[in-house]
Amino acid sequence: MEIAGKGALVTGAAKRIGRAIALALAERGADVVVHYHQSEAAAHETARAIEAFGVRALALPADLANVREIEHLIERAADFLGRLDILVNNASVFFRTPFGSTTEEEWDLHLDVNLKAPFFCAQYAAQIMQKHGGGKIINIADWAGFRPYVGYIPYCVSKAGLIALTQVLARTLAPTILVTAVAPGPVLLPEEYGEEEVQAILAGTPLKRLGAPEDVVRAVLFLIEGSDFITGHTLVVDGGRLIGP
Repeated sequence: MEIAGKGALVTGAAKRIGRAIALALAERGADVVVHYHQSEAAAHETARAIEAFGVRALALPADLANVREIEHLIERAADFLGRLDILVNNASVFFRTPFGSTTEEEWDLHLDVNLKAPFFCAQYAAQIMQKHGGGKIINIADWAGFRPYVGYIPYCVSKAGLIALTQVLARTLAPTILVTAVAPGPVLLPEEYGEEEVQAILAGTPLKRLGAPEDVVRAVLFLIEGSDFITGHTLVVDGGRLIGP
């Protein structure tokens, strides 16, 4: 798919990897809707940075745990863009949930934002994409969806579900809409990680270094513009962490 001239929605695009993806799409000529939940100021700053590439941008809020807000988000994004060719389901909840003290609210929040929201975003977006001949949906999963780690059970379950959802949607929406996923490994670590935790991750990563948001961005761009013969696949971008010790 040629990105220039297309309309894209990136969820959770105010900061971090979502912002990097949104800027990369804009640099290649796409109009971009920047979704945010609480990071309003950062989202508007990202939108201004997108406009500097000479394309259109709009920051839109939505609580992705609420299906009605998801529907409204997709409607407003499509109205602004005039179409919807690319959906990047990037928004995610991630925090420690030790076994034995995880609450129902924490479990529900992870599954709502990380799994239910991508499904409903895709369901509503697909209806618009099909009217314009098709599109591409990219889900941002996690290597932990394949190899879970202790202390984050709801998160790992939600990302494993997202990988399965990618496959199911790919079969459901073919041949006009291609659905893939990118599963980052150690790219942007949680701020609460101490030096001991960081060193343990580096030791378990064959490339012995952390990745950068640009590594994820390049994978997303490849799945959008690099090939139109890939669907249902999850591309792991983890420096070999998945096969590490």
